[in-house]
Amino acid sequence: MADLILVWHRRDLRLADNVSLAAARQRSSKVVGVFCLDPFILERDDVAPARVTYLIGSLQALQDRYASVGSQLLILRDDPVKALPTLAQALKATAIFWNRDVEPYGRERDRHVAQALKAAGIEYQVAWDQLLHAPGEIFTGSGAPYTVYTPFWRNWNQKPKADPVATPTQAEGLSSAEKDAAASAGVIPLPTAKELGFVWENELLLAPGEQPARERLEVFCESERAIADYGEQRNFPAVPGTSHLSAALKFGTIGVRTVWAAASAAQSRSRSDESHDNIQIWQQELAWREFYQHAMYFFPELASGPYRAPFKDFPWDDNDDRFQAWCDGQTGYPIVDAAMRQLNQLGWMHNRCRMIVASFLTKDLIINWQRGEKYFMQTLYDGDLSANNGGWQWSASSGMDPKPLRIFNPASQAQKYDPEAEYIRQWLPELRSIDTEMLVTGKIPQNERDRCGYPSPIVDHKKQQSRFKQLYQQQKASN
Repeated sequence: MADLILVWHRRDLRLADNVSLAAARQRSSKVVGVFCLDPFILERDDVAPARVTYLIGSLQALQDRYASVGSQLLILRDDPVKALPTLAQALKATAIFWNRDVEPYGRERDRHVAQALKAAGIEYQVAWDQLLHAPGEIFTGSGAPYTVYTPFWRNWNQKPKADPVATPTQAEGLSSAEKDAAASAGVIPLPTAKELGFVWENELLLAPGEQPARERLEVFCESERAIADYGEQRNFPAVPGTSHLSAALKFGTIGVRTVWAAASAAQSRSRSDESHDNIQIWQQELAWREFYQHAMYFFPELASGPYRAPFKDFPWDDNDDRFQAWCDGQTGYPIVDAAMRQLNQLGWMHNRCRMIVASFLTKDLIINWQRGEKYFMQTLYDGDLSANNGGWQWSASSGMDPKPLRIFNPASQAQKYDPEAEYIRQWLPELRSIDTEMLVTGKIPQNERDRCGYPSPIVDHKKQQSRFKQLYQQQKASN
């Protein structure tokens, strides 16, 4: 009779190209998945209903995938430090396998789980899965973690990338008696997002689960010129020029080795230097993802504060009315408001627009970047601590960036990246009749604003950017 191995899923909600699952299946034919709905995470005040909806949908799809190979995905809803050893003992499991995390809470949780399993005499095995290069593989010449992206990319890019690992095609699941034991140990039916207290009525940009993620990757890399045109198209929010795989990578409904292999295959098929370079620009985005995860791993204090000293006690205005106007897409700056309304309606925002609205919140409204970071996490269906924190600190000039004062002008950004105001008109329907030049410059006469029910600008960009620079220089001098 085969030994039972439990595979604890977290950010790897798939069977294909899953390092710990492949290792477990190689060791035993009896492999059962488990996912723990952690109250500590679900009860935080920065959990997005759209993200929980994607999570639950992906768990349902993963349960179906396990069933298709002859096994099960078990669901727990409790503190994993207590629930996992209890389940393993009830099922007489030989070991629990899982893939590592970079986030401070996840690492601390995993240490406690490992200690509890060791105390119970249950083996555990961990591996890196969500990164092409784990923390510790990419260091500077002096053996330190990188704090600047470009040299990180050069080092990261020259290292060979692992191939996707084997996908289990069959596995032995629990017997009827073991299923009863699992239920006694706390295993429950998969709840809906609504049953967990999260309501998201809108459609998700990418359907949950492994199959939609794989289909989207195929479309992006093979069935159209999207990846070959990525460098030109990625910055225009009205154009579907990005992969839309961010949620799949966040939750691991697709493996990063699979993603890299598809991009590399597309690059090998490219017939021009231009398309080859465009594909490399997308590969650089995968490296940005890993740069931020490495940063979070080596500098866990990033999760709770700024990296740069001048921002540790920065005199933010933190005007609540202005912050609410920003959240609601009512600042009077069309490109900013269009982006915020896209976020609120889709649970997703185009990356160029994430930079625009983050710069506006911090440099125009002079509001603490952490408030914007939290609002994004309360809203985004692809919200990821490392990427979200890294992006916000980059935009706020508080993070790991050699150019600390980068300020985006909303008008010039709109003129360059939404020149025909297609994106603005899509998300601000009240302004569809307004002249394009007015929309992209933001110079809309007051009578037109009144007619459309659209607010006046809540701040003057030129004055506010000057004030921010002054505040920053004062902080820099005092530090």
